[in-house]
Amino acid sequence: MPAEPVAPPAVTDDDPGGRTVRRLVAVVALIAVLPALYLRGLVHNFFDLKIYMSAVDWWRTGHPLYDYVQPDRVQGELYFTYPPFSALLLWPFGLLKLGATVTIFTVLTVLAVVLTTRWLVIPVIDRHNLPRTFTLTAAVLLVLAVESTRETITLGQINMLLVVLILTDLLFAVPQARRWAGIGVGLATALKLFPGVFIVYLLATRRWRAAAVASATAAAATLLAMAIAPGESWRFWTQELWDNDRVGRTDYVGNQSLFGLLSRFTAPDKPDRLLWLLVVAVVAAYGLWRAVRAARAGDALTGLTLTGLVGALASPITWTHHIYWFVPAVVLLADAALSANRPEEARRRRWLAGLALGTTALIIYGVVTFQKWGIATVRTHDPVDFVLQNIYVLLSLLLLATLPMRSGTVRLGSLRLGPLRSSHSEVKSHQMDRSPQ
Repeated sequence: MPAEPVAPPAVTDDDPGGRTVRRLVAVVALIAVLPALYLRGLVHNFFDLKIYMSAVDWWRTGHPLYDYVQPDRVQGELYFTYPPFSALLLWPFGLLKLGATVTIFTVLTVLAVVLTTRWLVIPVIDRHNLPRTFTLTAAVLLVLAVESTRETITLGQINMLLVVLILTDLLFAVPQARRWAGIGVGLATALKLFPGVFIVYLLATRRWRAAAVASATAAAATLLAMAIAPGESWRFWTQELWDNDRVGRTDYVGNQSLFGLLSRFTAPDKPDRLLWLLVVAVVAAYGLWRAVRAARAGDALTGLTLTGLVGALASPITWTHHIYWFVPAVVLLADAALSANRPEEARRRRWLAGLALGTTALIIYGVVTFQKWGIATVRTHDPVDFVLQNIYVLLSLLLLATLPMRSGTVRLGSLRLGPLRSSHSEVKSHQMDRSPQ
């Protein structure tokens, strides 16, 4: 009798070759999606970077730095709004061809994405025995896909430089009580005021030395700029800093802060400042309270992520490219979902995984990339408009309330990030705080 034909082996989860093929397909699919996403953002044509360079050239030829203005179809008149210390660091780039400056900024941003993503993801890979190369590659591609990264690259922004400085401090230097802890946060604050919220976080977590170093670093950088450019420094700190109209329309949907949300209810008028301050005070107090609890439980990443979300909500102007802090939030949610592996935790695991996937989908689709909000005043008319126009604000509030805290010692690669100084009873109480609040 003829021999029975032998069926080829089925591709199963135990088949290494099958797993490799599926991982390659996933990576290729992510790579293929990136150009389509970036084509939407290339209309920016490095607009912000061109403003920086033009303003520096204007200043170099003897004009007042903060007099520089550039018209914009959507925002009206845009000015140079960074502190003088940032202008001094941008000065050398004004001596280069614009193409060279664009290339340098883009390459440095991509390198910063790779570096910071590795810092965030490697501990999760090690804890859950995930495939290192595939997981890290997929994570980097996903971070490159999110709207905040796309906007940072295509506008020519400096946000990832600030993220590197902040994470270096708060993931490495501060938990290990390094003598130089605080320098990164201080430099970031001197470059762009938003990171100053992390000095508040250091004070709230009683990291007195790091808070002092951060404050002294920011002050020293500011005084250096004042010594080199006294007139511009005086003008910035006494006048331009307090003028929100210089940075664009507060009602524009790209402004995903609490002030932006309120502005879209009251446009074309500005929202009541007292109401805004009251809302900010409540949100900031709650967010920083949770951040301090996370830090005292030894979870530095959750603490700084919550603080970043507080800063984004509290700032009068928070453009979409400012909100990097959704990225570590997704990492935390994924880590918590993978850790909820007991049968009785199935419901919690589904909730955390769903929130991680939903957040990822939202920040990849974004708020402004695929929407044509036009140049008219943006007003909130109905519930659908409210959600679409404020999706990052609502997501930030949701994460502020639900982001899980991980108790005990957290490892970052080969570096041990231990808990802050706290009593045994405090740590024990935080071990019970594993479910979203």
